Amino acid sequence: IVVVTGGVLSGIGKGVTASSIGVLFRAMNYRVTALKIDPYLNVDAGTMSPFEHGEVFVLDDGGETDLDLGNYERFLSVSLTKDSNLSTGKIYQSVIERERIGEYLGKTVQVVPHISDAIQEWVLKVAETPVSRFSKQKVENKDVDHQEEDEELPPEVCIVELGGTLGDIESMPFVEALRQLQEN
Repeated sequence: IVVVTGGVLSGIGKGVTASSIGVLFRAMNYRVTALKIDPYLNVDAGTMSPFEHGEVFVLDDGGETDLDLGNYERFLSVSLTKDSNLSTGKIYQSVIERERIGEYLGKTVQVVPHISDAIQEWVLKVAETPVSRFSKQKVENKDVDHQEEDEELPPEVCIVELGGTLGDIESMPFVEALRQLQEN
């Protein structure tokens, strides 16, 4: 797992940087996937104003996501799913649904450990899920279609982009979850 995050400005090219890092791994014949984390409370980008957040990119499975996922797909020649875009809204919705069915056995649900654990589970799920490739790759001046052999194999590298600005309180649960993931 390679994490790309920014400093004090949003929209400074983290997505293109993350995509480019993925291209470098692909050039070394690694199977690569990507995950974009958006720390806003919306479940997805589908109902957000394009003036505020930019255009929506629609994935093959209907997921309405950040435009960065379009860059990931084009740069990495993969077909991503809606699980490749994680927002605070999605993670809180998931944890609340789990709480409502009694998965936490009556415990007080908290940001740490419940939200941070759910984030880690999501990251690991995306990192381990095979992705479809949709282009040919040149290997030693030969066109090789890796689609059949690679589609069932898990990625070897997962590029995780933590969107927004690092100092925002909204991104803190994700920063903590990624810190914990590093320790495990």
